[in-house]
Amino acid sequence: MLGTTSRDEKTRIMKRALCTAGILSVITFQTSCMQIETVEAWDRGYLAEDTMQWEPDARSARLKGHVYTSKEASTGGAGAAGGGCGCN
Repeated sequence: MLGTTSRDEKTRIMKRALCTAGILSVITFQTSCMQIETVEAWDRGYLAEDTMQWEPDARSARLKGHVYTSKEASTGGAGAAGGGCGCN
């Protein structure tokens, strides 16, 4: 007969609809929690100061990380591998 669908097909359609609704609700929730805030022109100079940086001196921070990974004799998050002798 025309216009009739089997029970399995109805179940499949319902599962697909619920999955789509779930994905859309998750995306909606994530975008509603997003906060976009711009930095004003007069604040940019303050944020660019050396005291606001994670590591004010990048060169000494890099040397410090190299010495740490060499002495620990482990592979850390810095991407350096090698033994404790320091001869990477």
